[in-house]
Amino acid sequence: MALNVPGLVVMAGFYLLILGTGIWASMRSKREEKKCSGDGMEITLLAGRNINLLVGIFTLTATWVGGGFILGIAEATYNPTLGAVWALMPVPYIVTFFLGGFFFAKPMRENKYVTMMDPFQKKYGNVLATALIFPALVADVLWVARTLVSLGGTMAVILDLSYVYSIIVSSVVAIIYTLLGGLYSVAYTDVIQLILIFISLWVCVPFLLTNPHSVDISLTAYNQTFQAPWVGTVELDQAGKWFDDFMLLALGGLAYQAFYQRILSASSYTQAQVTCFASSAFCLVLGIPSILVGAVAASTDWNSTSYGLPTPYERDQAGSILPIALQFLTPPYVSIIGIGAVAAAVMSSMDSALLSSASLFSSNIYKNIFRKQASDREMQWVIRISVVAVGVAGTALTFLDSSVLVFWLVGVDMSYTIMFPQLVCILFFKVSNGYGATVGYLMGIVMRILSGEPLIGLPPAIKFPGCRPDAEGKMTQYFPFRTAIMVISLLSILLFSWLTSIVFNKGLLSEKWDVFKIKRRSLNVNLIALKVHPSSSSSSSSSSIPPPHLFVYMLSAKLWDHFISSENEKN
Repeated sequence: MALNVPGLVVMAGFYLLILGTGIWASMRSKREEKKCSGDGMEITLLAGRNINLLVGIFTLTATWVGGGFILGIAEATYNPTLGAVWALMPVPYIVTFFLGGFFFAKPMRENKYVTMMDPFQKKYGNVLATALIFPALVADVLWVARTLVSLGGTMAVILDLSYVYSIIVSSVVAIIYTLLGGLYSVAYTDVIQLILIFISLWVCVPFLLTNPHSVDISLTAYNQTFQAPWVGTVELDQAGKWFDDFMLLALGGLAYQAFYQRILSASSYTQAQVTCFASSAFCLVLGIPSILVGAVAASTDWNSTSYGLPTPYERDQAGSILPIALQFLTPPYVSIIGIGAVAAAVMSSMDSALLSSASLFSSNIYKNIFRKQASDREMQWVIRISVVAVGVAGTALTFLDSSVLVFWLVGVDMSYTIMFPQLVCILFFKVSNGYGATVGYLMGIVMRILSGEPLIGLPPAIKFPGCRPDAEGKMTQYFPFRTAIMVISLLSILLFSWLTSIVFNKGLLSEKWDVFKIKRRSLNVNLIALKVHPSSSSSSSSSSIPPPHLFVYMLSAKLWDHFISSENEKN
């Protein structure tokens, strides 16, 4: 197949449009910086905490609707061993945004944090906070890699453009407009990108549904035709894995800096909530075209197409089913429009990951640890260098592995099993301290490694109930082990925080050994316990530290308090 010149011209025009929008937004950012009394770093990272509501909705949605979202949903729907019931992303994201809007946004905004790691640095100190920042940074770098991999594979199929060239050009464009204007550039380019994603995907759908090589998808939804029904099933022995994947997607996203960057950039808590709720609806709508693409591909007689046999699944190309379907089941000009949707999705997620990691490094490491007196001009350069460094690192990783799924899984795993329990504890449990956080951190890392991962060839040392070989003979955990690790890590943080509070507050160990300075911190915990069990008020403050079995009640009470207060604020 020769190089698709018209498609290349269209893609060049798309990149110029995005780059131009980014440059315009950077000029707007500089004007806002002159008018705003706040520091320049806050304008770059949070758009001066005054981003437009509609722009905020678009940028939050575009951050989640990336290349992995579009290609992953289509792949799962088409894959005869999975089906649409395993294409989970749109529904868990609704849970992510609702939980974030109701509970997580309020404490972050009330304390005027710049990044999600600020509460860790404030309470645990620089050493432990830096260790906790590491998995968040790695997750962002992997995020960059998986978005670029998805675009490289798509361009190779439709444009017959070199995988290497596709990735490098896309990476350079995203890096340039991100470092020029910060969140302003990212947010305004996200508006253009999300519009392109929506229009491009829905334009392709009618051509796919009416192509002559496929049968009616309603006939193949529950019937064996060319392959297993595309709706799919969840067998009883797979229910644990399905639940684990759902929770991973629903809660893992709450431990990404990119989410809080959008929440903190809103002008008010109410606007932050509206942004979350509206974005959840957009994610649901944007997931439908990818499901239809996968359904059409599963209903296609590939032998009657120029693609021929074996099928994409049998050639181990299920991950590229969306570009393959566009290339062989639609007219050439429609496939070019489709690749615009993938490119827009990739760019919208990549720029968010770049700015997210740059925020963590520049604010929490460089400014708070190394250069507390750094000027605004100096910090601007640090942010730019960070953007370039993360972009180069993520781009380099794409040449080590071409699997979107590997990068996605490792990145989200780290957020869910390691960062999410840490974030819950520091925001909702005043009893949490550095000792518990350290134990929970190590517990999460060790247990996740020992649980194995078939995608990277890591065999499990810990075999949870139901662990058995999959269809390819690889040992796979069918128990919701990642959720179990997350819960164990969370309980470890609370239990060891409670125990060390007793040890130091009762003088069982000398205060000189208290490296995290937690002495007397348990007094704050008593206030939470009194809300749940008023009868305990008669006991002395020194002996009323809540036992472990009260932690579940304490979490429920705190979440309910946040819900009530947010409702009162809206009224």
